[in-house]
Amino acid sequence: MADHSALPLVVLAEQFAKLPGIGMKSAQRLAYHVMEMSQSEVDEFVRAVQAAKKTVHTCPVCQNFTEQQLCRFCGDTRRDHSTVCVVETPKDISAFERTKEYKGVYHVLHGLISPIDGVGPDMLKIKELLARVNQGGIAEVIMATNPTVEGEATAMYISKLLKPFGVKVTRLAFGLPIGGMLEYADEVTLYKALENRNEI
Repeated sequence: MADHSALPLVVLAEQFAKLPGIGMKSAQRLAYHVMEMSQSEVDEFVRAVQAAKKTVHTCPVCQNFTEQQLCRFCGDTRRDHSTVCVVETPKDISAFERTKEYKGVYHVLHGLISPIDGVGPDMLKIKELLARVNQGGIAEVIMATNPTVEGEATAMYISKLLKPFGVKVTRLAFGLPIGGMLEYADEVTLYKALENRNEI
């Protein structure tokens, strides 16, 4: 692309390529698409990115993304605040909410322990989870990390840290495919995995 395109277009493609799941060919297509957009559409796109970055922050309780003081789950008194479902990313919450069966609250780790990728426990929101459990009122913590090597290692690590608190720690049942991602699981599979969770 650098040999045939204007430098700003190359730079734009390189920025798109930094996004997860976007290879250079997709990044180039996105860059060219931006050039075909009207100026008002580009301005609207830029404003949306800036507004999201400026106004969205992590919930001080569960670490989910929100623009309010508390996220909609932590602020909902109808939810069961004694049950906490621990997930890797905010998008995993959407998968559970699609089941319409889970009535507890969440805790978002924002990643998984992965020494190969240089991600250690201190880089995740584990301390915040421990502090939350230490405050009392939590009866069960459901480890709902993805069924991958990193997901299993993270679940086991956190479960060991939670044992001294005397809370019940469970793991999703393996109705989910090994190596699969929660966000792609159908509602029935996810509900069955939730229903058949086991203590670890």
